[in-house]
Amino acid sequence: MRTRHRRLAGAVSILTSLLLVAACGAGGRSDDDGAGDGGSASDVGVTADSITVGGTFPLTGVAAPGYSEIPTGAQAYFDWVNDNGGVYGRSIDFEVKDDGYDPTKTSSLTNELVLQDQVFATVGSLGTPTHSAVVDFLNDEGVPDLFVSSGSLGWGDDPEARPMTFGWQPDYEIEGKIIGQYVAEEMPDAKVGLFLQDDDFGADAEKGARQFLDSQIVDVQRYTSGNTDIGPQIAGLQASKPDIVLAFTTPSYTALAQLVSLKLGFAPQWYVSNVGSDPALVGSLLEQFSEGAVPGDASALNGVMTSEYIPGIDAQDDPWVQLWQQVWDAHGAKGELTNYRIYGMSWAYTFVQALQAAGEDLTREGLVDALEEVGSSLEGPNLAPYRYSEDSHLGISGLQLVELENGAGQPLTDVLVTDIGDAEIATDDSGQADDGPPEDGIPDVDAVE
Repeated sequence: MRTRHRRLAGAVSILTSLLLVAACGAGGRSDDDGAGDGGSASDVGVTADSITVGGTFPLTGVAAPGYSEIPTGAQAYFDWVNDNGGVYGRSIDFEVKDDGYDPTKTSSLTNELVLQDQVFATVGSLGTPTHSAVVDFLNDEGVPDLFVSSGSLGWGDDPEARPMTFGWQPDYEIEGKIIGQYVAEEMPDAKVGLFLQDDDFGADAEKGARQFLDSQIVDVQRYTSGNTDIGPQIAGLQASKPDIVLAFTTPSYTALAQLVSLKLGFAPQWYVSNVGSDPALVGSLLEQFSEGAVPGDASALNGVMTSEYIPGIDAQDDPWVQLWQQVWDAHGAKGELTNYRIYGMSWAYTFVQALQAAGEDLTREGLVDALEEVGSSLEGPNLAPYRYSEDSHLGISGLQLVELENGAGQPLTDVLVTDIGDAEIATDDSGQADDGPPEDGIPDVDAVE
């Protein structure tokens, strides 16, 4: 429950942060030697020289392809920041737990992070069904639960019920709204099928799409994560003869859906949600699942429509992608820079800004208050602004629709922004998409208004 004390604490924390700018560098670093003296231990997981945070991710299991790379990207960026003096002299220590996309494991591992590892906050934890198992526990314990790697509405539509939780990416409802409006306007006579994960991922997307497509939807098929036999669902879609299928799927199920469709001779136009449309990954999964019968390259998704809300690996000339490549070259683990590693770096960048805004006297409630106060003005690689406020903890407010061609997204629309419910969809005029990174790759405290 929000209190006057918490709002005042946040205001004091933000004021402290801004006053310290005169004595510190852009990242809250001392101008003397690139590493500040640091503050004292001000809350759980915070010492004079470190901040311990953690998260749960599917490093193994059905959701591991692609998603297991996200924390490696975040770790590389945290290492970059740490090598540049940290945040107010504190390094960021990132504890990663492998939950295998199993909610039961997510619960036990999140207990470990909070009660045993004593993390200051969880950051970037992945998955709708998995994080749903722990979100209330984190709020009950008063642990900041930031930038969940999922677009469920549950991470931000009701801050009164879950005051410590914040989403990061566009939620699935607004993605459903934007593709729904596009299809209704550009394909008004098309029959539409939906292929959905059977949880909030699919339900939120369907809610958004039905605002514009209710009369055009001819069939809805759902799959349960972990059950790889989706032949009956794809056959059911085929029987309804849709012109376009909107698929809100994770990468493995995107590949399975494409493979089963090839076997059945089912060839509608496809829209695949951003979370399941990485061309390189889906191509490699198709090759794996088909035992080599389908080539494993990015062309496997040619002609598929999807969305983008941060620049990806195909945008080699983008200054953010160039920064992420420098970060990965300096601190990356095995493998190449990928879209999933870029995703992890991007929310890690946002987290560093949140720490800066909260000030040197870092507390859990101060961090939450800072995000509510200034979160909507945070800069970064996101194409559209954040929605953070006291009334909403939902993340990025919009996206751009694209068509995939040999691994690159060809724009179909401008960057479009909206909100949940009946909020209007409009072309973004904020200039956020033109934002570039600072030269040293460390967020500038002065940029937080």
